[in-house]
Amino acid sequence: MPVTDVRAAARRTPRLHWAWFVAFAAFVALVGAAGFRAAPSVLIDPLHREFGWSRGTISAAVSINLLLYGFISPFAAALMERLGMRKVVASALLLVSAGSGLTVFMTASWQLLLCWGVLVGTGTGAMALAFVATVTSRWFVRHRGLVSGVLTAGGAAGQLVFLPLVAALATDHGWRPASLAVAGAALAVVPVVLLLLRDRPSDVGTTPYGGEAEQEPPRVRGGSVVRALTVLRDAARTRTFWLLAGGFAICGASTNGLIGTHFVPAAHDHGMPHTTAAGLLALVGLFDVAGTIASGWLTDRVDARWLLGAYYTLRGASLLVLPHLFAPTTEPPMWAFIVFYGLDWVATVPPTVALCRERFGMAGPIVFGWVFASHQVGAAIAAFSAGLTRDHLGSYDLAWYVAGGLCLLATVMSLRIRSNGRVAPKH
Repeated sequence: MPVTDVRAAARRTPRLHWAWFVAFAAFVALVGAAGFRAAPSVLIDPLHREFGWSRGTISAAVSINLLLYGFISPFAAALMERLGMRKVVASALLLVSAGSGLTVFMTASWQLLLCWGVLVGTGTGAMALAFVATVTSRWFVRHRGLVSGVLTAGGAAGQLVFLPLVAALATDHGWRPASLAVAGAALAVVPVVLLLLRDRPSDVGTTPYGGEAEQEPPRVRGGSVVRALTVLRDAARTRTFWLLAGGFAICGASTNGLIGTHFVPAAHDHGMPHTTAAGLLALVGLFDVAGTIASGWLTDRVDARWLLGAYYTLRGASLLVLPHLFAPTTEPPMWAFIVFYGLDWVATVPPTVALCRERFGMAGPIVFGWVFASHQVGAAIAAFSAGLTRDHLGSYDLAWYVAGGLCLLATVMSLRIRSNGRVAPKH
C-alpha cells in the first residue's frame, strides 16, 4: 500500500484525540496542587496550640498564599506562552512539594509565612485557573465550556481527596505528617505531567479538538512579564474587565477566603469535631465537581452573564443563613447547605473564562489570569479579616453576613456586563 494510502487510513482510524490526554494531565496536576490549599482550614487550631500563634497571624500566611496564588497566575499564563505548559507546571509542582515539606522544620511565624505563604502560593499560582484557560484555549474548540468545568472541578476533587486525610493525620499524628503527605502527593504528580502534558497540538502533529490548525494561537516571543502587563493595560481600559474582576473578587472572598479557610474552626466553635467539619467541607468539594461540570455544560449553551448572576444570588442567600445552621452535630439544614453551596462553589469559573475568551480573544487566558488575581485579593482579604473578626468578636457571624451581602452586589455587577451580540456555540 502506498504511503499516502497508509496515512489516509490512519486518519480514518478512530482514536482518542491527544487533547484528552492533555486534559487528564492537567486535571491530575490541579488535584495535586489543591492538596496544600485544603490544609490551612484544618491546621489553624493545631498550629495555634503548638506555637501559640494567633489565628490572625496564621490567617496572614493563608492570605499571602491566596494573594500569590492569584497574582502569579497571569505571569504564569504568559510564561506558558513562552516556555510551554509542561515545564511551568512540572516546576510548580516541585515548588509546592518543597514548600509544604519544609514546614515541618518551622520554629517561627516568619517561616510559616515563607513556606506556607510564599513557596506554596507561588507554586499553586502557576497552576491556578489561568492554566485551565490556557489548556482549553489551545487544545479545545468543541466542548470548551464542559472541559473548563471538569478541569476547574480538579481543585474540588483535590480538596475531596486530601481534606479528610489531612484532618485525620493532624488529629491523630500531628500537623507535620499531614504536611509531608501533601508534599509527597504533589511530587507524585510530576511524572504524569511530564509524560502526558503537551504544549500545543502541533507538538504531536494534530489540531485542536473540534477545530482547524489555523485556530491554534501563535507562539509569543519576548518577555513574559511585559506580555502579562501589556495585556493588563489593554484590558483595564474596558468596563467589562472591571466588572468581571470585581465580581470575581467577591467570589474569592466568599469561597476560598471565608468558607475554605474558616468553616472548620467556625464549626468547631459550636462544638463540632474538626474531623466532622473537615468531612463536611470535603463534601462541598464532592458536590462542587457535579456543579462545576454542569456549569461548564450550561456555559456552552446559556448566556454566561445570566449564569453568573444566578450563581452569585444563590450563594449570597446561602451565606446569610449559615450562622444559624452551626451546631455540635450535623442536622438536616446543614446537610442542605453543604449540598446547595457545594453545587455553587466554583460554578462561576466556566462562564467567567468564557467571557474573557469572548471579549479578549487570544489574550483571554492572560486576562482571566488577572481576573483570577482579583479573586485571590478578595480571598486574602476575607481570610485575614475573618480571622481578626474571630479574635476580636469571638464569633465569625459578621463575616458570613458581610460575604452574603457582597455576593448580591456581584450579581448586579455580572448583569451589567454588556452583551457582545454573539451566541455561544452549542456543542
